[in-house]
Amino acid sequence: MKPMNFDFVSRRSMVTGRRGMVAASNPLAAQAGLNILRQGGNAADAAIATAAMMNVTAPASTGIGGDCFALYYDAKSGQVTALNGSGRAPAELSIDYLGEQGITGELPARSVHAVTVPGAAMGWHDLITRYGRMTLADVLQDAIYYASEGYPVTPVFGASWQASEQLLKNGPNTEDYLPQGKAPQVGQVVTLPGLASTLRAVAEGGPQAFYESPVADAIVETLQAQGGLMTKEDLKKHTSTWGDPISVDYRGVTVVEHPPNGQGLAALMALKIAEAWDLASMDNLSPEKLHLMVEAMRLGFADARQYIADPDVSPVPVDALLSESYAAQRRAMVSADAAMQPPGYGTPPDSSNTIYLCVVDGDGNACSFINSLYMGFGSGIVAKGTGVFLQNRGANFVLDPTHPNALAGGKRPYHTIIPGMLLKDGAFHATFGVMGGFMQPQGHFQVVNALIDDDINPQEALDRPRWCLTAGTDDSTLALEEGIPVKTMARLAELGHRVQPISGRGRGLFGSGQIIIRDQKSGALFGGSDPRKDGLVAGY
Repeated sequence: MKPMNFDFVSRRSMVTGRRGMVAASNPLAAQAGLNILRQGGNAADAAIATAAMMNVTAPASTGIGGDCFALYYDAKSGQVTALNGSGRAPAELSIDYLGEQGITGELPARSVHAVTVPGAAMGWHDLITRYGRMTLADVLQDAIYYASEGYPVTPVFGASWQASEQLLKNGPNTEDYLPQGKAPQVGQVVTLPGLASTLRAVAEGGPQAFYESPVADAIVETLQAQGGLMTKEDLKKHTSTWGDPISVDYRGVTVVEHPPNGQGLAALMALKIAEAWDLASMDNLSPEKLHLMVEAMRLGFADARQYIADPDVSPVPVDALLSESYAAQRRAMVSADAAMQPPGYGTPPDSSNTIYLCVVDGDGNACSFINSLYMGFGSGIVAKGTGVFLQNRGANFVLDPTHPNALAGGKRPYHTIIPGMLLKDGAFHATFGVMGGFMQPQGHFQVVNALIDDDINPQEALDRPRWCLTAGTDDSTLALEEGIPVKTMARLAELGHRVQPISGRGRGLFGSGQIIIRDQKSGALFGGSDPRKDGLVAGY
């Protein structure tokens, strides 16, 4: 890999630092994380402070009522570990039960039965318990303050808030999120007293104050009043899990992803297929390059949607799917002259609305962290008196009992949220992530291509116009962001892609993202934040 190109050709300059850096989709959140670093906290502590502040400032996208995943690079050991902070379906929920309720085919996204156990509270606790230097009481202070005292709503999150006004009006216990009965305007100061109370309880009592407490009672009572099956025992039994990440070598750089039930595997499969092509020699916005990348991603999704599931219930053949022989087999299906018909999943040889943030501290520890409610405001259900929106992650289950990702009580669903990381020669090089449901592995693929093949800096990589297979499937429409030349769009259509140009506010489809790179020789930090959100990189 060549030295990084620092030429300023972006819409905004990347941020530099030396002692620590936080990149997030909201300025107050990035500053909350930086405050923790300045107080002596490390990357784990700052990540949770930032995530909690995002819960306050971007409640449509994330929260303690959702799930989280993390990759953590420990500078002392040189190892990356994966934290799975995702929750499970209620023990009593089943496909048969849904059938008796008249729910077949697929689980409606906003159904009360799409609510899975929130994993974030335990995940926050487990990350700082294992790697942090501070307590939840320390790192939640900024989030508690701003939820109690108020903050002005920012433009991008304000727009999504207003777009969800009717959903909020139809949902139970949403009063805090509709001041004066309406979604707040940009610049309006909002307080969230219910959420402040919940965060204060967790700060004082740890995860038990969420899973075995009046908060837990409110969650269960609210869901059961809506016809849900979640019980206090479902919440009490929740645990996070730790594991090893999955990775591939891509042109001498190790690309690290969270293992299933997350969908990082889809990005790695696309990279394995694309590695044999000389993408670096192609113009970034040429139809030839975009066509090949899209085809690789179609194949990655075809396998991901078949095989990714809760590995504790349905083992995922990760090694086989990432093998050289299988990548070559799938690569052979790609034609340079025509878009493939929707590919089926393969048979490898034997052998899952979101916020993303990243932190690197002065000791070289790094955290790639993602937290989500899934869709905007999750299920649209707030646990009474808590200010906690409950996620609707269970909508990703399949209602076919023979499928690996079939819904079952106590099982985790296919998960879209994925944190990413890069290693060079076994040492930390970069932490990155792209938000947006099924855009996420596609965004990872495009960011890695930009950083490694095209050797550009993190801000320029995030500024690039993107493409997206809209439904995260092999046969979906190819959305193309404004900035991609019309000639390229026309040629892709000629090749057989179902092209849809996207501009203006619709560009939210392409997600946003954050990147922090650490120079291994000097220790300098270089950060970028996506212009599609109200993001900020804070470094010192």
